[in-house]
Amino acid sequence: MSYVNNIRMFVRVYELGNMSAAARDQRVSPAVASSRIAELERYLGVRLFNRTTRALSPTEHGELFYDGACRILLAIDEAEAAVMEATRSPKGTLFVSAPLGVGRRFIAPAVPAFKHQYPEIDIRLRLSDRVIDVTGEGLDLAFHLGPLGDSDLKIRVIADCPRVLCAAPSYIARRGMPADGQALIDDRHDCLNLRFPGAKEFQWTLQTDRGPRRFEIRGPFESDDGDVLTAWALDGAGIVLKPVFEVAEHLARGDLVPVATATPPLPTQLASLSPSRKFRDPKVRLFADFIAGRCKDALSALHSGYTMRSD
Repeated sequence: MSYVNNIRMFVRVYELGNMSAAARDQRVSPAVASSRIAELERYLGVRLFNRTTRALSPTEHGELFYDGACRILLAIDEAEAAVMEATRSPKGTLFVSAPLGVGRRFIAPAVPAFKHQYPEIDIRLRLSDRVIDVTGEGLDLAFHLGPLGDSDLKIRVIADCPRVLCAAPSYIARRGMPADGQALIDDRHDCLNLRFPGAKEFQWTLQTDRGPRRFEIRGPFESDDGDVLTAWALDGAGIVLKPVFEVAEHLARGDLVPVATATPPLPTQLASLSPSRKFRDPKVRLFADFIAGRCKDALSALHSGYTMRSD
């Protein structure tokens, strides 16, 4: 398998443009990554990359070899997937990412049950609220909460997720209850913002009588962790925009209360994303199906409970 591993390393170095990044992606040291590329170059008798102290770029031979290398890896992946599907014994390692709120509440708790059912599949789960480059980071599957744009990825919508603007009673007592999105602006309410590199939503889009409208909100605090925003809201620091499933328990207890209800936020979507060639792998589909089922059941219970309390 060393030749195949060398080809995989070459493809990731080519795509990431950096030896250290490719080494991290393939879970090896930079020295091992460099030796694999050198071994491949010796075998082919050509130089695949131009190296300087600051940059690494493919040579003409490297450009030629990349397309063929991708076809080789695709053929191997498809052959392995066909064998595993035929023998009903999927095995290997899955690299998965998810937003913090979704990952902590739904995906991480389901991993042991999945492992019990499929003991030869290992899961490597990364949780982050930042924007994820599924292909660039070498992921097999990513769970995404938010708007879905055009993509070459295999996209599967799992559920629509209602959202709510809410704040602690202590904040309302101090600053008053905003009736709608305009009041957030006019009364200069403290809004708690989810911000991270690559974040695109710097406004809150709310439903008005005239349709969706973006409101330019302000606030003293920002974080790239959605659960931190919830904690700040519970402490009375401001108003937060959250998926209902993340704050359902707090709403039920009255620790948080809905605000600006005349202009509710638009729902968002929970979806899974995977590179098309990787979605052919049975273990990817199995995990995607398993988590989708768990998420749908849990979200349905949470959302129906919230609807009943809101009526």
